[in-house]
Order: sequence, then structure tokens, then C-alpha cells
Amino acid sequence: MSSIQQFVPLILIFGIMYFLLIRPQQKKLKDHQAMVKALRRGDQVVTQGGIVGKVVKVKEDGEVEIEIADGVKVRVIQSTIANVINKTEPAK
Repeated sequence: MSSIQQFVPLILIFGIMYFLLIRPQQKKLKDHQAMVKALRRGDQVVTQGGIVGKVVKVKEDGEVEIEIADGVKVRVIQSTIANVINKTEPAK
């Protein structure tokens, strides 16, 4: 009985760490992946490097082409998109 009581604090610490650190991080990662998957042409985005631009083309190989100025297009990896500022309406 006393050996089980020694492990109770460790189990409680692990449980607290899971609910305070691991679970919120997994939720944030899942939300980011859903946001990246929902990117489409015309969305205004911010990259992790701080570049603001409009999505011109979403490629199948995990790249996105972003127009950052008139005639200036940059290819970035989809996972480096930090935030979507303005979403476009889906085509009907």
C-alpha cells in the first residue's frame, strides 16, 4: 500500500502537466493545420517572417505563391503561414 502512495504525486504531476501544457499545444497545432489546409486564392496572410501578402496560387506540394506587391510573387511553404487576415468567400 505504501509503494502505491509513493507514485501518487508523480501521477498527479503528470496529469497536471498534460492538461496545462501538452493538451493546449496539441489543440493549437490542430487549429493551425486546419487553417493552412483551408487556404485558398485571394486570402490575405501573414507569414512567420512577418511578410503580408495575398495568396495567388496554392500548390499541391505544400507551397503557396503569395503576391507581396504588384508583380512581386514569393513562394513559401504552407506551414510557415502564421495567420490569415482576410478570408475570401468561396466560389458558388
